[in-house]
Amino acid sequence: MATRANASRVPDRGSILRAAGFVVLVNVVGSVPGVLSSPDTPWFRALEKPWFYPPEIAFPVVWTALFTLLGIALWLIWRADADGRRLAIGLFAVQMAFNVAWTPAFFSLEAPLVALGVILVLWVLVVATIAAFDRVDRRAAGLLVPYLAWVTFAAVLNAELWRLNA
Repeated sequence: MATRANASRVPDRGSILRAAGFVVLVNVVGSVPGVLSSPDTPWFRALEKPWFYPPEIAFPVVWTALFTLLGIALWLIWRADADGRRLAIGLFAVQMAFNVAWTPAFFSLEAPLVALGVILVLWVLVVATIAAFDRVDRRAAGLLVPYLAWVTFAAVLNAELWRLNA
């Protein structure tokens, strides 16, 4: 028989809807740059790509999965009643702004070196966000680890695209 404490841990319908709202919000914010900028340009097609450049389909699949994890993590932090919650949410917002800034820096400005600067700042902010999330909810911090791995890969890819085409 479930105790009251265990029963309160089971999300109710409203809680699930709020979590879904966070997932949709993060996915929408994350997808905005893709509407404004695109790799489908003559400039980008002409760039020499490194041997480890993923197939094009990987990007929307990976970003949707990552933004979904980020939305769940943000929801966990938002609903937590813990010290450090405001800092964690603030860092999340700042890192998201840098995430959103990378696409236009790379594709619209056609400036891989500027984009590399943006993504390196993003990497530091993601590490700081993970640390801040960990102080509030360890599960939320864990949900950001795949994002850090992808941002690390993307930074290496960005650096190599700049090197090959400088």
